[in-house]
Amino acid sequence: MSPKSAPPDMEHHVSGQSNKPLSRPAHALQVDTVIQELNTTPATGLSVSEASQRLVEYGPNDLGEEEGVKPIKIFIEQICNCMTLVLILALAASFGIQAWIEGGALALIILLNIVIGFFQDLQAARTVHSLKSLSLPTANVFRDGKTITIQTSEIVPGDIIDLKMGDSVPADIRLFEVSNFESNEALLTGESLPVRKNPTMQFDDDTGPGDRLNVCYSSTIVTKGRGRGVVFATGAYTEIGAIAAALKDTGRKRREVKRDENGKASFLSHVAKWLLTTYDVIGEFLGVNVGTPLQRKLSQLFLYVFGFAIVCAIIVLAANKFDPRKDVIIYAVATAVGTLPVSLILVLTITMAAGTKQMVGRKVVVRNMQSLEALGGVTNICSDKTGTLTQGKMVVRMAWLPGHGTYSVESTNEPYNPQVGDINFTTVQPTDLPAQCEDEKSHSIRPHDEPAANEALKHYLDIASLANLAVVEKGHKDDGTEELLVQGDPTEIAIQVFVTRFNWNRMSLSSGQNPRWKQLAEFPFDSEVKKMSVVFQDTLSKETHIFTKGAVERVLSSCVSMEESGRIEPLDEPAKETILANMEAFARLGLRVLALASRSPVTGLPEDLSSAIDRSEFEKDLVFRGLIGIYDPPRPETRGSVQMCQKAGISVHMLTGDHPETARAIAAEVAIIPSPERMRMVRRDVADTMVMAAHDFDHLSDADLDAMPELPLVVARLLSHDKGSHDRGFASPWTLRCHDW
Repeated sequence: MSPKSAPPDMEHHVSGQSNKPLSRPAHALQVDTVIQELNTTPATGLSVSEASQRLVEYGPNDLGEEEGVKPIKIFIEQICNCMTLVLILALAASFGIQAWIEGGALALIILLNIVIGFFQDLQAARTVHSLKSLSLPTANVFRDGKTITIQTSEIVPGDIIDLKMGDSVPADIRLFEVSNFESNEALLTGESLPVRKNPTMQFDDDTGPGDRLNVCYSSTIVTKGRGRGVVFATGAYTEIGAIAAALKDTGRKRREVKRDENGKASFLSHVAKWLLTTYDVIGEFLGVNVGTPLQRKLSQLFLYVFGFAIVCAIIVLAANKFDPRKDVIIYAVATAVGTLPVSLILVLTITMAAGTKQMVGRKVVVRNMQSLEALGGVTNICSDKTGTLTQGKMVVRMAWLPGHGTYSVESTNEPYNPQVGDINFTTVQPTDLPAQCEDEKSHSIRPHDEPAANEALKHYLDIASLANLAVVEKGHKDDGTEELLVQGDPTEIAIQVFVTRFNWNRMSLSSGQNPRWKQLAEFPFDSEVKKMSVVFQDTLSKETHIFTKGAVERVLSSCVSMEESGRIEPLDEPAKETILANMEAFARLGLRVLALASRSPVTGLPEDLSSAIDRSEFEKDLVFRGLIGIYDPPRPETRGSVQMCQKAGISVHMLTGDHPETARAIAAEVAIIPSPERMRMVRRDVADTMVMAAHDFDHLSDADLDAMPELPLVVARLLSHDKGSHDRGFASPWTLRCHDW
């Protein structure tokens, strides 16, 4: 079991630093320097004894979650608030004057309030705790010269970690050895596309998390390749830990002693500090300076009413010249108790419980009933894009074949299921499509029937399926039910799912007893050439083909011709301009665009294919076959939810790390901003400020903000740590904390 540790002080922690600070952030150092400062060795890793000592020193590799469910603490929280304490005092006074009926009624109200609140909070706490306990993640660690599997909570700075495709990164790691390594950092940066890592690079100290290509982060997913690195930060000192710490910050005031210019504090300053601290503690206990605005106001109301009740009792006693007769005391106490709104707290609790029940009916876990008040008072919602408004999964949206037409895929809630979602086809090219792709010129097709009548489509599908390392195949769950298994880079998965809709698939084409295609060589994606290629042999004709996909400009530079309407035509400048115009049309729709090309026959392959092959000798004289547009689609329910919020007077804002044009396209699709047609009817000054880059927004002065007709509905290029608490008051998208502009 991991040792318990006190919560770390994150006030002076610098992003990219270790639990025990290095000379510079890990991404700014040579990997040898990082290894040396962490006192470890890649050859053998840490010893078991050294790892145990560091676990005690640095604490477990977790985010400091609360320890289980504590019923006693929950019960005490139901009692220790101003409203309940005032009612308990009223109960004592009623029993003191033997007003048994009034006292019994108060006791019933107090009991109901405590019981309802206790069981509601207890159930929510147990639900959340059970969700956290569903899995105990493990990691492969290199210790004492051998690889062992341990729980991620036992990882310490200095550990050597092996990573492979599909792994969840257990801590912040400085990479030193990679092979075609990419990781999905959408959790941190909001970018749907995986990031290719290069451990040999060094960066400035203040480089943002999304640009540190020599580091992989805790909780991100390895989407391709393998790698090895040294852990430099664990627990709350990781990037995800810093975000979690910011979200858990209660904002409690910490009184400081006032000092003069020499740093000295007077005796009165110390007295003032302790008096104010005592006031804060008492106020927190009574609930007058903590909780939601409604809770604070009700606590203050009960204190005022309690004071008023005492004044009324004193007036009654004074009118009777403070005669200590029993009937005078009973009258005074009854007057005081009668001024208290004894049923208000019960009505409030029952109302909250009813709201909680409705939320539970909609499969929402309510951790705290009082949070419903904040939810009911929302005026603005600031939401992350990736995985919140969108599905967090890349899918093919459109595909264009020159001289043939454009295929478009309808959005579905199952982007990895090729059997769900219709495919529409139109003979027009992307530049001639209206802003909304689903128009009267397109029609639904049966994709399985398309390749038989279209040779150009066959070539296109061959490239898309074979120049692709992703796996999409049917499998079975433990209970025997069928499920779809996907593995690989998100972009390649999206393309593989798309071709599977046409009954074209890498697994069926290149594996099995009698495969149609046999792979001979592979040229992996490279950040310099920005394309990948594979060489396959047709087992029927024995002809060798090269299939290439990649960035449009890079693929076009390797092409000398294009297929158009079933004919091979020269790729002249007008043709290139047409292709680039269609690429831009896809990009305006928020799509990431790739080009597909091929060539056959391929000659000059060495007999020993394991030897180094110069890819530039093969990735040339290609035939351009078409474009494919990919994006992270909105959830089907997002648009309706946004419109419901707008009807309720709630303004929805989108915060994302994406490019402004990509963010604009998604925001229009989910109705956060008007569609391009309706945008023409919006005032120019309002339209210009609807979408802004975070850098531009942060540089606006308060006067500039006041002069803006409307605050932006979309803020793009936002860093992950800004999403939790933006400089201009944006709220956290993960906790649904909302801030009124």
